[in-house]
Amino acid sequence: FDVTEFAHHCPEEFFIAFIKILASFIILCQASIPLTLAVFACVPLMGVVSVYLNGRLRARFRQQRIQIGELNATIEDSLLGQGVVKAFAAEEQERAKFEQGNKDFEHIKTLGYYAMAAFNTSTRLFDGLMYLVVILAGGLSLVNGKITAGDLVAYMLYVTTLIATIRRIVEFAEQFQRGMTGIERFAEIMDTPVPIHDAPDAKPLQPGPGAIRFDDVSFEYPDDHNKVLHHVSLDIKAGERLALVGPSGGGKTTLCNLIPRFYDVTSGHIYIDGQDIQQVTLKSLREDIGIVQQDVYLFSGSVADNIAYGKPDATREEIIEAARLAGAERFIMALKDGFDTYVGERGVKLSGGQKQRIAIARVFLKNPPILILDEATSALDNESEILVGQSLEKLAHGRTTLTIAHRLTTIKNYDRILVLGSEGIVEAGTHDQLLEQKGVYYRLWNQLPGEDTL
Repeated sequence: FDVTEFAHHCPEEFFIAFIKILASFIILCQASIPLTLAVFACVPLMGVVSVYLNGRLRARFRQQRIQIGELNATIEDSLLGQGVVKAFAAEEQERAKFEQGNKDFEHIKTLGYYAMAAFNTSTRLFDGLMYLVVILAGGLSLVNGKITAGDLVAYMLYVTTLIATIRRIVEFAEQFQRGMTGIERFAEIMDTPVPIHDAPDAKPLQPGPGAIRFDDVSFEYPDDHNKVLHHVSLDIKAGERLALVGPSGGGKTTLCNLIPRFYDVTSGHIYIDGQDIQQVTLKSLREDIGIVQQDVYLFSGSVADNIAYGKPDATREEIIEAARLAGAERFIMALKDGFDTYVGERGVKLSGGQKQRIAIARVFLKNPPILILDEATSALDNESEILVGQSLEKLAHGRTTLTIAHRLTTIKNYDRILVLGSEGIVEAGTHDQLLEQKGVYYRLWNQLPGEDTL
């Protein structure tokens, strides 16, 4: 709102003020040049003081924006995490955090009012100083016969118009500073560098069956330079179902995140259907990849809107068919407004299993040749896991599928299983082949039944 008001009113207000001040100067000079020069001698000093106080005012508004952002974040955390708050009986703790944030904001707001008061008071002081100069200098000119009483009265009226214009600028100063701090924050966001971007000569990814090849790929996170993948070479056939298992931190999720270029490889290359993914456009690359994650994010809107997120031009029939294939149609139709039911922020009105099946319906509608399942059932109860697992089986059929598994029983029928460790790919093979090797996978399989092994 502040930025909008600033953009709408600021140019016209300052343009009108400039015209009025210029016109006042010309008219006042025609009445008495010496008197006008005496009046406008106050302007440079007024400008210096105003610039200084304006800087303080902007700093206070910037602090206010930072503090209100922190306060809003505290409120959002408390609301989204209200289940945890209740479970730990931490209502008083959250109330204390909110009250402290409120006090901090009140303190910064008070400092802002002090800065505004100093600015307004100083400008009023200069208003009075201009009147004083006119009275003293004009009275002296009147006594010396250089100006008539009528001219002095008219002059005072013109000075009043000038001062009224200056006051209007002062009154606009608060909105100006709020708008400027808003623009600064907006500019910070817009100027944030994009870490992954298209190559200058990038071309769209050509349609293909979805074969993937890792060619001597290494990766380390830029923040800590911790190398996660070491010289990984891997061929994934089109339509193959590949499972990734291994200890936490072994690079399973990282390997999958490199395919849609959420990160770029440190060295080596990744190819999809023979095309280097760094030489194709991000849009075309990600359009060919469907991802179902553990933590499903639903946007505030209807069920249909969320299913159609990856294909906004989808027809109603296509949305319903995607929901049917995902095993979601029955529970959706049982909702109050069916596909038009409002799901709430982050899908708060739906269960974990229901949100997961809507996410699967999204991918069915998108219909990509490559599918990544990132522990898609790990947060579900047993009944929901079975239902979602059946939907995922249908979704994976005929697609190149990479699955990060948290239960080995869900991947025993996969075409190939990779065991990742700190040294890269430790073991590879089918379920039976890996059990015969009696290595890492064998030990994981023989852990206590019912446990999340990975």
